[in-house]
Amino acid sequence: MKQQEVKILVFKIKDEYYATNINEVERILACVKTAKIPDSPEFVEGVMNYENSILPIISLAKIFKLPSSVITEESKIIIIRQNDSKIGIIVDGVSEVKDIVLDNIEDPPDIIKGISKGYIKGLIRIDGKIIIYLNMSQILTNEQKKQIL
Repeated sequence: MKQQEVKILVFKIKDEYYATNINEVERILACVKTAKIPDSPEFVEGVMNYENSILPIISLAKIFKLPSSVITEESKIIIIRQNDSKIGIIVDGVSEVKDIVLDNIEDPPDIIKGISKGYIKGLIRIDGKIIIYLNMSQILTNEQKKQIL
């Protein structure tokens, strides 16, 4: 019997690896300058024109309370579908698309509590690295969604 697999996109923020189901990803773009919006939430980097609509661009580093990253040539914007809307997420780099056997995804440890428990699906071990598997549709709290969508 064939084991069930999921296709993931692996990306990097600071020195940590994260992944999301490729089905949540619409597109990966080179990082572009965004228009800063006065009085916007701290996690919002700005907005950009995407397919003739205004797309909010957020920083996962700021949501995860990590120091802000410096934008480099490796930085990317991952366009994520959020139900009927879309958001862009700035990451330090995109690593690869990989097929993962579902049995190789471990449940998050008990120390993960609160808000992060909603968006961390599990942990994946690949090539000596631990990759944090995210549920992008849960990355923003309902309050944060109301602020930008």
